[in-house]
Amino acid sequence: MTATVVVLWLLNIALDTGGQLAFKSAAMAPGDGLARWRAMAARPALWLGIVCYLGEFLAWLGFLSVVPLSRAVLLGSINIVAIMVAGRMLFAERFSPLRVGGILLIAVGVGIVGAAG
Repeated sequence: MTATVVVLWLLNIALDTGGQLAFKSAAMAPGDGLARWRAMAARPALWLGIVCYLGEFLAWLGFLSVVPLSRAVLLGSINIVAIMVAGRMLFAERFSPLRVGGILLIAVGVGIVGAAG
């Protein structure tokens, strides 16, 4: 992989993970119904998540411009692993043995696709 591909790929992973974490943080707002939605909208984390997603959109378009779609989608699946690990670290979410197995399978698959060139 060229340096451009690696940078765009890592940027996509970072922005997607950051966006998901920001949305999770915003979603933890107190309240019910409309009051909760207002509280979420007032949280900077929500707006950070939106900015991350806009950046990810641009990084993904750049990534797709230099990598075939079939390969890009497979490489992009590592985002699932990054988000799950970050969720564990920041929100103390649990890993079941089945999730750990899934993480390992995804990571190995992405490694194979990345190494295949």
